[in-house]
Amino acid sequence: MAAPNQLAAAAATRAAADGGNAVDAALAAALVTMVTEPGLVSLASGGFVTIQPADGSAPVTIDGWVRVPGAGLPPGRLGRGVWDIYTPYGGGTTMTIGHGSVAVPGTLRALDLASRRHGQAPWRNVVGQAVEAARDGFTIGQATHHYLEYVHDLVFGWHPESRAVLHDDSGALVPFGSTIRVPHLADSLELIATEGVDAFYTGELARLITTDMAEHEGALTMADLAAYEAVERPALELEMGGWRLAVNPGPARGGMATVAILSRLGERPASGSWDEDDLRHLVTVQHEVLGADPAALTSPGTANVSVVDDQGTACAVTVSSGYTSGVLAPGTGIWLNNCLGEQELLPAGFSDLSPGDPMTSNMAPTVGRRPSDGAVLAIGSPGSDRIPTAIAQVLALHVNGGLELADAVAHPRVHVRVRERLDPPVRVDHEEDLVLPADLGWPDLAMPAHSMYFGGVGVARWGPDGGLGAAGDPRRTGAVAVSEGRTPSR
Repeated sequence: MAAPNQLAAAAATRAAADGGNAVDAALAAALVTMVTEPGLVSLASGGFVTIQPADGSAPVTIDGWVRVPGAGLPPGRLGRGVWDIYTPYGGGTTMTIGHGSVAVPGTLRALDLASRRHGQAPWRNVVGQAVEAARDGFTIGQATHHYLEYVHDLVFGWHPESRAVLHDDSGALVPFGSTIRVPHLADSLELIATEGVDAFYTGELARLITTDMAEHEGALTMADLAAYEAVERPALELEMGGWRLAVNPGPARGGMATVAILSRLGERPASGSWDEDDLRHLVTVQHEVLGADPAALTSPGTANVSVVDDQGTACAVTVSSGYTSGVLAPGTGIWLNNCLGEQELLPAGFSDLSPGDPMTSNMAPTVGRRPSDGAVLAIGSPGSDRIPTAIAQVLALHVNGGLELADAVAHPRVHVRVRERLDPPVRVDHEEDLVLPADLGWPDLAMPAHSMYFGGVGVARWGPDGGLGAAGDPRRTGAVAVSEGRTPSR
């Protein structure tokens, strides 16, 4: 398994040791991640779960992505209770925050559906380690602290409950490596563990969240939460180098972009790295795919967990809370997303939105199976519009180029940034240890090697030839683990 931090990896390991399969382990790790990465992800997030069943049957994606709120409210109600802020994070970002930026979260519904249909462990066991992490407290990690350094005051400082958790008595951001405890969060998770996710969607947690929403012009209502259902769909598949890869399908765009890039790359690279002609082709392909829909962007507030087991199950979970609204819902310990506040996703603002509409996403949790021997893999990444390009480059280097997982993940990356409203509208971003051809035709920007900008790929693989293995990205502080325990057959 590969996860964003050691606590999440340990949760996956324990779930496997307790008899769970890769799905149980991935869900346990995802729940711990949503507790221990404040500012990046939370329980009130949206996400996708892509699963390759152990029996080799068709892979599926469970869609738990956010939707537009406002059920039962008068027309024109969206757009209140918000304001814009600017931060230099990510090269400069303007975002909308506040109660009115909160979209309908779906991750918990998706995890619950994945557990019931594809897991083996009791739901309480899956949630249990997240309860422990919330009760005992957790250490602020590198990726979280890096983001909070930019936004701790702008996003989290205006809200009393948020400010109290993330700041010391002098008002400064808590230091890197500090242990924090979020009031009420362990109790909320205990409710979710014992009563199921209905506690969040129709029960006491829903009441607390929506009461606060109504008092501060938020649009999220009890009707929105009660109506939310996760959807299981056939995954979008691609044959590549003897592997059958599968990603989340539409209406999300990340999976489609990943498949489009990989299909256009063909069998490149033929060796363990990109030659000059490969790089020209890679940049052209990225421009073709990303330039076709430059609005398909998501925030960096994203996390991924990838897990496989030796029975042939693979599971990748990617979740996002946007940049976070700044709201820590009173009495719950749950930070709320700001997915309505990601301005690149809403070029027309709130005017074209209707309650219940799905929103777009660039996340792309991916699984794969090699039919010739039953080997499986799971891969995913955070990283905004860099998600499809990061995943595609790692897969191409591993499957086509023959690199070992860790080498493929660590290899220098390139990303074609296409944003029509910026100057320049097209820019080739790359890590400084990847030398680009001089005749690409677009300006380029060299960034430090292993820059967090280029994502944080986590990949796990099992095969009868090499057993279990995983690799985490040196661009972000992540964790990998291999459990000695074998998961039982169904």
